[in-house]
Amino acid sequence: MNRLGGSGVEVSALSFGAAAIGNLYSEVGEAQAHEAVEAAWQRGIRYFDTAPHYGLGLSERRLGAALRDHPRHRYTVSTKVGRRLEPTDGTGDDLANGFAVPATHRRVWDFSADGIRRTLEASLERLGLDRVDIVYLHDPDEHAEWAFREGYPALEKLRSQGVVGAIGAGMNQAEMLTRFVRDTDVDVVLCAGRYTLLDQSALTGLLPAAQERGTSVVIGGAFNSGLLANPQPGAKYNYTVAPSDLVQRALRLKSVAHRHGTTLRAAALAFCAAHPAVASVLVGARSAHEVRDCAHQFAARVPAAFWRELRAKGLLPADAPVPAEEPSEESAKEPS
Repeated sequence: MNRLGGSGVEVSALSFGAAAIGNLYSEVGEAQAHEAVEAAWQRGIRYFDTAPHYGLGLSERRLGAALRDHPRHRYTVSTKVGRRLEPTDGTGDDLANGFAVPATHRRVWDFSADGIRRTLEASLERLGLDRVDIVYLHDPDEHAEWAFREGYPALEKLRSQGVVGAIGAGMNQAEMLTRFVRDTDVDVVLCAGRYTLLDQSALTGLLPAAQERGTSVVIGGAFNSGLLANPQPGAKYNYTVAPSDLVQRALRLKSVAHRHGTTLRAAALAFCAAHPAVASVLVGARSAHEVRDCAHQFAARVPAAFWRELRAKGLLPADAPVPAEEPSEESAKEPS
């Protein structure tokens, strides 16, 4: 387990992202969702991330139900604030927002102190918990000043009151997360898709700043929405269909991986985990099979020759940290 910043909150090196069990893109059955969470538990995963946005609360309800039989002190849960759910009389589905659920609610951007507290209270009710360990400001891209002026101080107050153990921000960009690290006292930031084998934009500002400030980083989107899990035409990259040039780059990475007796999935996860600022790698999974595969790939050793070839071919920056060739048992980042 790795501690987040200066907080007392700990996370497993591999963590479970619960967007998929909120019916991301397509429906997931109740039993399948429960089995996915249980498979994560059986593989040693102890950090679970969710949000009201994921399936209009479905992800939180399913995650809470699946964790109910496990001792509360043995796992860490994070959720997010900034999108408040309001009931609607509307019909139809939520597929325009990426989730195959009925459109029973609408999302309202709200980074006010009152909105954050109300959103968190609703999340606790859906999760069936009396507390969560980590709360992130969720995607404040278009609401930066509101989030910094009201949202962050509200989280800081909740932390000082002991309502939550750690606070941060979660986004699909590195630039504003760097500002959070430099200008606030967040414990952790969740950076999705900006530190992968296809995109190292977090390497220049965010990760060095996090190291300097002692702020932890959770990396999400290690597979860039699926392209690095199974590169092929039509695969998703950053939630949409991947452009052909990135498909070809991912296929080159896969070819090098196979030549060195490993898999692209293992390499993608190992790369994210290798940076010293990274406390956990968050993987989304919609089935027990996907969870078990991710855990297996995460534990696999990727040969040093693979990383050398990537650098020699210009497929990886020379300054990007990679795993040690023969990690010791103590330093190896495996789920605990």
